[in-house]
Amino acid sequence: MSDLRSINPSNGDIVGVYPQLSEQELNQLIAEVNSEFDLWRRIPIKDRCKYFKYLAEAIQIRKDEFARLMALEMGKPLFQGIGELDKCAWVCDYYADNGEKFLADQTIKTDASDSYVSFQPLGVILAVMPWNFPFWQVFRFAAPSMIAGNVAVLKHASNVQGCADAIEGLFIEVGIPNNTFRNLTIDSSKVDYVIENPFVKAVSLTGSTSAGKSVAQKAGSVLKKTVLELGGSDPYVVLKDADLDIAVDSCVSGRLLNSGQSCIAAKRFIVDINIQSEFEKKIINKMNKQKVGDPFLDKSTVGPMVNKAAKDELAIQVLKSIDQGAKLIYESDIPKSKTGCYHPIMVLSNVKPGMPAFDEELFGPVGCIITAQDESEAISLANQTVYGLGAAVFTSDIEKGKEIANIELEAGAGFVNDFVRSDPRLPFGGVKESGYGNELSSYGILEFVNIKTVYVR
Repeated sequence: MSDLRSINPSNGDIVGVYPQLSEQELNQLIAEVNSEFDLWRRIPIKDRCKYFKYLAEAIQIRKDEFARLMALEMGKPLFQGIGELDKCAWVCDYYADNGEKFLADQTIKTDASDSYVSFQPLGVILAVMPWNFPFWQVFRFAAPSMIAGNVAVLKHASNVQGCADAIEGLFIEVGIPNNTFRNLTIDSSKVDYVIENPFVKAVSLTGSTSAGKSVAQKAGSVLKKTVLELGGSDPYVVLKDADLDIAVDSCVSGRLLNSGQSCIAAKRFIVDINIQSEFEKKIINKMNKQKVGDPFLDKSTVGPMVNKAAKDELAIQVLKSIDQGAKLIYESDIPKSKTGCYHPIMVLSNVKPGMPAFDEELFGPVGCIITAQDESEAISLANQTVYGLGAAVFTSDIEKGKEIANIELEAGAGFVNDFVRSDPRLPFGGVKESGYGNELSSYGILEFVNIKTVYVR
């Protein structure tokens, strides 16, 4: 059984080596977490909420340290790491402030003398989390699930085990009872084994569509609930009456966040033919102001890809699309490095269905421009995908934009005149091959509870 390794994508240096748990150690750890469940679930909700207030404070105190850790392990530019940690503190505060209200019993008038709905925790929840937002994805899951009374085990991505250990350490630091949240130092081959463990009651996964299908299949075979947030190919529909400066700013921000390595990144720019030429000029100018470089440098807005395999896969998708007729209209400089996993910022035009740039998820800093003859074709092209995570529309007609975002675009989130992002106050999830279930808001805290009817005669 090989050790897990964190490798700095900027230079190839080994950041950390982490021995994997044996099956015996894994079983013992999960049993210890399960034994903590009965204690944790009986702590009053208001006191569980207090712990997450303490977590929010601890995150803020140590965010510079944790941002550097993310930059080392997966290449996130420091300023974006700070932003991610601010958001982690926000989600902890949000559920600490609202958890008691969200989980309050709901009285239902029936012919009973008393009848109501209560929300009871399930037990041990397995979180399978990705490397691209190594703190945010975990706290987005942990805050609602644990305030609801569940306990958690984390299977984090193999290359961010330093982040995983740091998160576990935070729970201990603020005084949350031991074994309420534990990191499992295992690779993906052990996920099925953990799902089969009788103490594990449900699974939350954020990751690729293929990983989601695998986890859903295994969980289904043992009748355990899943919440899946998977891949995306978010369309940004730019209509002919759009404010192009707003549209371009949103497309660039949405495409380059986290060096383009985000499920909800702006991946397809679907532009009305009447404004395409001007849109292309403006987006090239905006992209040219970005800087690919060392994530520890303030001037870098785009860091390295997470590893060489990811960089090579993106390069193949781009080359295949160009071979099929796409046009490369912009390519940035990258640092001269034999070991760094840097990929240039690119913009492709003349992208059409059938090309990898249209049909597949491009997980990196490559924007794809698709021509639409009119509004109807733009919406059709936007929906011509197996994914349905986020979508955006840009228009000066706000009412029309709201109707398109709400009714026409097949996605879990529809944005008007802004780039797609998550917010603790709003539900987050997808449709089609982008997954199912919701995280965040009042809806997210109810995913891993027993919604229980109580009837009194």
